[in-house]
Amino acid sequence: MNKIWRYTQYGYLVVAVVLLIDAATRWSADRSQAYFSIAFAIFMLLIFLFKRNFRKKIERRNNQ
Repeated sequence: MNKIWRYTQYGYLVVAVVLLIDAATRWSADRSQAYFSIAFAIFMLLIFLFKRNFRKKIERRNNQ
């Protein structure tokens, strides 16, 4: 189960990259949507960092 969580956390990074690409394509047409995509990409990056930190903490606790 830990291997599944180890790889699924990178899905958040994939979504963040897709949102940044979406923001780049919408930048000239609709800036408010581009800002929303950038904000959501930052949120997804923060979720990735939180999940990675939490998973590592649990692994350290289980190895003791």
